[in-house]
Amino acid sequence: MYKKGNWLRYLCFFCTVLSVHAGEIRIIRLELGKPVPAIPFYHIKASVALPHPSFIEAEMTVNGNTLRFLDLYRGNEAEDPQRPPMVHRPPSGFALSQDNTIYATPVVVGWVNWMPGQTYEVKITVRLKKTIRSSKDDEVLTTSRTITAPGRDLLFDKDWKNYKSVVVSETAGIDRTAETVEVLLPFYPDEAKDLKREIRAVAVDPSTFQHKEVPVQVFDIQEYLKEDDLAPDKTGKPSHDIPLWLPTVTARVAFLADVSAKTSKVFLIYYNNENALAKSYTTDLHVYGEAPGLRIDNNAMEIVLHPQSGHLDQITLRSLPQYPLFHRKETNGAIHWNPEIYTPPLPWTHTSDWKPPAHVESMTGPVVAKTAVWGSLRDIPQVDASVRYAFYPNRPYFISETSLRINETMQSIALRNAEMVFKRELMTHAAWFDVIRDSIVQYDVENMTDLTDLKMEADIPWITFFNRENGLGFAGIQLNYSNAGLENNPRLLNPYFYVTAGPWIYWARALSLSFLASNMQQMIPVPKGNFFAEKWAYLVYKIDDPTKPFDQILYWQKTLMHPLRVQLVEEVDDRVSKTVTEIYIDKGKSGWEGRETGKHQK
Repeated sequence: MYKKGNWLRYLCFFCTVLSVHAGEIRIIRLELGKPVPAIPFYHIKASVALPHPSFIEAEMTVNGNTLRFLDLYRGNEAEDPQRPPMVHRPPSGFALSQDNTIYATPVVVGWVNWMPGQTYEVKITVRLKKTIRSSKDDEVLTTSRTITAPGRDLLFDKDWKNYKSVVVSETAGIDRTAETVEVLLPFYPDEAKDLKREIRAVAVDPSTFQHKEVPVQVFDIQEYLKEDDLAPDKTGKPSHDIPLWLPTVTARVAFLADVSAKTSKVFLIYYNNENALAKSYTTDLHVYGEAPGLRIDNNAMEIVLHPQSGHLDQITLRSLPQYPLFHRKETNGAIHWNPEIYTPPLPWTHTSDWKPPAHVESMTGPVVAKTAVWGSLRDIPQVDASVRYAFYPNRPYFISETSLRINETMQSIALRNAEMVFKRELMTHAAWFDVIRDSIVQYDVENMTDLTDLKMEADIPWITFFNRENGLGFAGIQLNYSNAGLENNPRLLNPYFYVTAGPWIYWARALSLSFLASNMQQMIPVPKGNFFAEKWAYLVYKIDDPTKPFDQILYWQKTLMHPLRVQLVEEVDDRVSKTVTEIYIDKGKSGWEGRETGKHQK
């Protein structure tokens, strides 16, 4: 039985269908749409009434141009317009897929960057089919309507030839302000002459659809310009009719996003304007000096990297400038020490012992600043490691990513990572969330016996040192931790996380640490091909309310563990083929036999 509230909807549906004469289709609704998360681009949407329910294929032509980006909907789907799209048929799918849906009032959506005041003739062509497959008995019907475009924001559309759409979604229930979003974008070489100069990022207001330019940064540009060879093989037969790939330029693009809690928002990335002028953006993120010994600051903190190794050497909270955090008690004196390995008779070697690293790289800008150091450990060519940092505007934390790769099997008594070392007198307490006790543990490290270890689980969610007197704290929030192997699985001896104290106070991850076990001279093999990686956010903060000493850690942990989600939506370029060719490693069935749809085109 139909629900009472649905009778009118069903009645209207049947009236619409019955009002269409046999052998005729009709556009019953035509609109020029603005970007919303479900359709995050300027578009034309047409609702079409068919003479009878049918399997169909549909095509939209606008001012004589057949659209390549086209989505087809049943018409009764209730997708939330304020959420990113779930359903889209890419060109590869359009060429091969079978659509076993019976349509009555389909909705066709096409990518059209319409301009205010211009007139658009929209033609819809529908192939009505008795079965999924096309046949000579199919009925092909066409209908047209003309529409004039309303007003809209034209911040960059007149001069920039193209844009890509990025839908950004917030999932943690936290309002995000000026949060850095990174996305990898591909381009064709002829539309990417100078990406750093040309690219602009625009936020689309979800209620007014006004465009607002936001700071953007372009980096890591890479080109692959080789073209596919379509020449015939040795026997003179064509190897394939269409290119398997097209030359491509890729770039990372970072921009600052404001996104309200539990919402999605559209950002448009404009490009392809050879007359664009270079644009400078100003934020509070600044970088000084020469790598590896850089100084980085923003409104929240100031960081100094070690002049020889490029590792964290000093960090200062701007609201407590009189209390910088540092170590400088042992060997190189940096705060951040590893990855590392101790394989006697070679010295105990950390990445912080580089003087300098074999490879040093840095990238600066208004949206993100990054540093990277990598190479073999000193005097141990069998082990490679890397340390990468990322810094952002107006954030009291930075992101650290480290990795360790074993190229030849090593015998060791210490294999560690994630170590942070401070001068003992700077901290009075340690605290962490203990996953076994399911509670926050606090410990007085000021009066802790030297070389006594506090052990915790390796996947500890967060850990902090803080000073009870001045309220200054430094926390590590664990974002990712993984151990893997190629030739061999990892062989780890009792992995754990721990805190210990001496003339310094530090925390570290024991990946395989017989040195601190009961039999401290036993050698443990670290097999060839083992790979260890982790990602942390390191936060400097001030405790304003002693009754809630960990509120800031918990807030930033929730924020960082639920990053803004990104979905890229791009227009289909005319040079994209209308069918798909794949290279199979072995000759045999493709799996598509018997599923021909008659839509294959060259």
